[in-house]
Amino acid sequence: MDTDLLIIGGGPAGCAAAVMAASVGMRSVLIEADDALCGALRRIPVVSNVLGAASGPDLAATIEADLARCDLCRVELGGRATLVEGFDDRVEVTVEPVESVEPVEPVRLGEPVGSVKPVAPTEPVEPVKPVEPVRSAWARGSRLTARYVVVATGVGPLGPEEAGWLGGVAGRALPPLWAADPAAIDDRTVLVLGADRPLGTVARAHPELRTRFVVAYPPEDVYKTEEIRRDARVELVAVRRLEFGSGSAPVTAEIRTVEGERRTLTADLAFLNLGSAPAPPAGAVVTDRSGYCPPGRQHPRVFTAGDLRSARFQRIATAMGSGGEAALGAYYASRGLPTGTGGGPSTEVGGPPPDPAGGG
Repeated sequence: MDTDLLIIGGGPAGCAAAVMAASVGMRSVLIEADDALCGALRRIPVVSNVLGAASGPDLAATIEADLARCDLCRVELGGRATLVEGFDDRVEVTVEPVESVEPVEPVRLGEPVGSVKPVAPTEPVEPVKPVEPVRSAWARGSRLTARYVVVATGVGPLGPEEAGWLGGVAGRALPPLWAADPAAIDDRTVLVLGADRPLGTVARAHPELRTRFVVAYPPEDVYKTEEIRRDARVELVAVRRLEFGSGSAPVTAEIRTVEGERRTLTADLAFLNLGSAPAPPAGAVVTDRSGYCPPGRQHPRVFTAGDLRSARFQRIATAMGSGGEAALGAYYASRGLPTGTGGGPSTEVGGPPPDPAGGG
């Protein structure tokens, strides 16, 4: 076999799984499609619910440095796992090469949280220097084998065509909110489609912005609005239907609210903020009706971690914890011990006898 544990996904969950696996003596290979670890994390200017970190780029650089010191983990970039197959004695993962893309550059958009000093516009900022990524030369249809796999591929952004409450979006350029240039939206009215967490991140990162955010969202997403509900710049509008007008400047949209009221919304710009959907590879990874991959429903050799487990627990801290838990689950299964997670019976098929000491 190629290794003890294959880890698919190089975000916080996958990286935590690699570090945890190494701590109990398991060799691992981490497969990441991008040219850098924690690419999505590098685009988050402010984090307020992770211990020891105030910005995504800083946390990503710390994670990357930890992986560089992890001798039992081999990081392979530039390959996308497309198929996971589970057998009685092993797992097999098919990997396809990904066309080279520009590495994600760390960003600093200001850090006005806690006791962190905000970065003034004229103050030079020394960028966080990440570990130099090494891109692997994947052949098409490459196959890796291991005793277990941790799938931590995370989620991808929903497109407007996947939101049944949106109309008139065909052919319309609607950038994601997280990519908005703060200078371009300052002192403007912005129509935000969806109440997902990037809105709270933008609001926390830029308290100085005079932007008026008009947030249209479906009623099932009301739980996402709590962190921005008290921001005076935000107007929340729960809608049953939103239909874009034909013009592009200004942006107009006809809405029907949950109360049945019909209104016209007008804004200078519009951005997508719809949320995300799980992005697991094909094969043995079991999904529920919503497309997510609950740990308890997986093949005994397949462990899921991170954002693709559930729509309700998509946070950096919980992703890291689940990655460590998944790696421990694989370790305990290899010792014939109850895992407490994973997908099947707690006993190992064809593994070594239980360790009386209870593992590591």
